[in-house]
Amino acid sequence: MSEEQKQIKTDSNIPVKKFYKSEDTKGEYESDPGTFPFLRGIYPTMYRERHWTMRQYSGFGSAEETNNRFKFLLEHGQTGLSLAFDLPTQTGRDSDNIQSEGEVGRTGVAISSIEDMMVCFKDIPLDKVSTSMTINSTAATLLSLYISVAESQGVSPSQIRGTTQNDILKEYHSRNTYIYPPRPSLRLIGDMIQYCSTNVPQFYPISISGYHIREAGSNAIQELAFTFADAIEYINTCLSRGLEIDSFAPRLSFFFCCTMEFFEEIAKFRAARVIYSKIIKEKYGAKDPKSSHLRFHVQTSGESLTAQQVDNNIVRVTTEALAAVLGGCQSLHTNSRDEALALPTEESVKIALRTQQIIAYETGVTKTVDPMAGSYYVEHLTEQIIEGVNDYLARIDKMGGALAAIERNFFQEEIRKNAYSLKKEIDKNERTIVGVNKFRDQKDLEPKLAIVDPQLEIKQVNRLKEFKLKRDNTKVQHQISKLTAAAENPETNLMPFIISAVREKVTLGEISSSFKDIFGTYVPKISF
Repeated sequence: MSEEQKQIKTDSNIPVKKFYKSEDTKGEYESDPGTFPFLRGIYPTMYRERHWTMRQYSGFGSAEETNNRFKFLLEHGQTGLSLAFDLPTQTGRDSDNIQSEGEVGRTGVAISSIEDMMVCFKDIPLDKVSTSMTINSTAATLLSLYISVAESQGVSPSQIRGTTQNDILKEYHSRNTYIYPPRPSLRLIGDMIQYCSTNVPQFYPISISGYHIREAGSNAIQELAFTFADAIEYINTCLSRGLEIDSFAPRLSFFFCCTMEFFEEIAKFRAARVIYSKIIKEKYGAKDPKSSHLRFHVQTSGESLTAQQVDNNIVRVTTEALAAVLGGCQSLHTNSRDEALALPTEESVKIALRTQQIIAYETGVTKTVDPMAGSYYVEHLTEQIIEGVNDYLARIDKMGGALAAIERNFFQEEIRKNAYSLKKEIDKNERTIVGVNKFRDQKDLEPKLAIVDPQLEIKQVNRLKEFKLKRDNTKVQHQISKLTAAAENPETNLMPFIISAVREKVTLGEISSSFKDIFGTYVPKISF
């Protein structure tokens, strides 16, 4: 087949020509950095003044081990903490629940009680660090625990900085760590945003996540479209409570994936700023320029990592991290080379952190703002992505919004179809994955892997049982009764009741069970 006959496309099926000229871009979104619609960045000087936050995702095993890893990362130049939780914590189960067996401390740290959270942040001053917590269904409880730990250090809620992911809608279509049905889950998110806007003003109560949408199999256009559709649903939830758009929009944040399609990823981030700023200003009439700022964290693609030839992953992560920086992210996590096989070792984590530092301090890409601006190809891709995302958003709006689209399985089906298409390309060798379907080694050496000590689960369960025995259970039951009564009244903000409960040593699992009694649990619609 000749070059002219080949249909070359990006991962989002945007046709790619041999070369691009000035007439291939309209230039309609052109603006100076720091000015609406923020194509070139939300700040006038971007990285010339301050680098992005280097935030390595961590958390595994026990609270003690996670505390040690945090200190290791801070000592090596990390500028923000990012906390992963195990599956029981994510799904509202205490470590001693029979359904938690075998999962305690595996995919992240086990946090069941105020005692666990105290140990996790021992000797880490919460008025000096910013902490991102990847937690959704139980986000309100984890934030309450974090606030309580801060107060024990003499740090007021108004001083703490960070974010909870707290994006429940994407759980129903991309990730599956939901507990309650969508509508009561949206209530909890509204409660958190409303509470934080008054009491925890420096904290981002939600990080609306395209990352998991992409990792589930979507393309770049779908990632942005479904993320912004979810964001619109959250904004409408807050507005329905009587909140003004400018009172909470500046504290909304986002979380995106960066894959190996280098130029499309740069264009995606540039497009995202334009789309979001127009939604906030033109759809919702925001007056504060900060409301229209798309503040986003990026994580390099875990799905792009391979178990084969793991050192190749260092190159993949570097390429993806560079695209994220050229796209103008505010915060970045670089995956470790061994994460396709296990939780990363300290050596692998340090390489991943050094990758960010080399990009920041040695490459020169931070010397000017939006250095890819003016590339005919990148500008063309940016405009094509904006158009594709807006088409999706119009379709979703006609369905009645994100919640209605999720209930109709629209997001789920679109993601599955794209994931299936990608898998077919790999299986047919139409898409090359180095070391997997091309350039394979006959004998692959497995690196030294981090191993979670099985004794950690036993120790965690025993510690939790002892914690429950020593507390005042009369006070615990009183707090649970108050929490249940508050949940029964849809007009009541639940955050003060959750904070009061964790202070009196009610556990995460007990809080979740109380809500299950009122809200019920979510059962997904399965389609094939």
